[in-house]
Amino acid sequence: MSEIVFPTGERLALDLVNTRPSIGDLLVTPDDLRAWLGRQAERFPEARELADVAFTTADLAAVHTVREHTAGAVEQARHAAPPAAADLAALNQAQRDAPAISELTWNGEVVTVTRRRTGTPGARLAAWLAEAAADLLADPAVVDIRQCEAQDCVLLFLPAHPRRRWCSAARCGNRTRVARHYQRHKPAT
Repeated sequence: MSEIVFPTGERLALDLVNTRPSIGDLLVTPDDLRAWLGRQAERFPEARELADVAFTTADLAAVHTVREHTAGAVEQARHAAPPAAADLAALNQAQRDAPAISELTWNGEVVTVTRRRTGTPGARLAAWLAEAAADLLADPAVVDIRQCEAQDCVLLFLPAHPRRRWCSAARCGNRTRVARHYQRHKPAT
């Protein structure tokens, strides 16, 4: 069995949406969810808190719900259209299901504040992902999100450069350039 290659490197909400590429769902099992979360650990500090959690199918379903509503809302917002009320309501509900609190502790010298979410691990993860979606949707740059121009790719990205056309220059960009070269130079039949 080969290891799943997760597209990563975009904003967290886009990385979540991109777990459903044209080849199928990359988050099929709770183990897939844990592996994806592990790939996000450096960019998503809360992921470390859940690193050893044995996710359930209910946890996976909660993440799928957030992913689908994030995808719907982003698709509308990137075209400067209002997201569906149901998408926004579902993302808000995911955050309500695991409310955030500012936990105060004394470290021996000063009071420190740590933001934590309450609830089951799956509800906390879904809430953090819904919060990432809210941050993306509220960002004016949401209208700059593009879909990869490669023929068989549906991945979304937020270009740092206005001429960026592919989710990955090394993967989709190279494949597209090779295909164009082949079409220009293929032998006449």
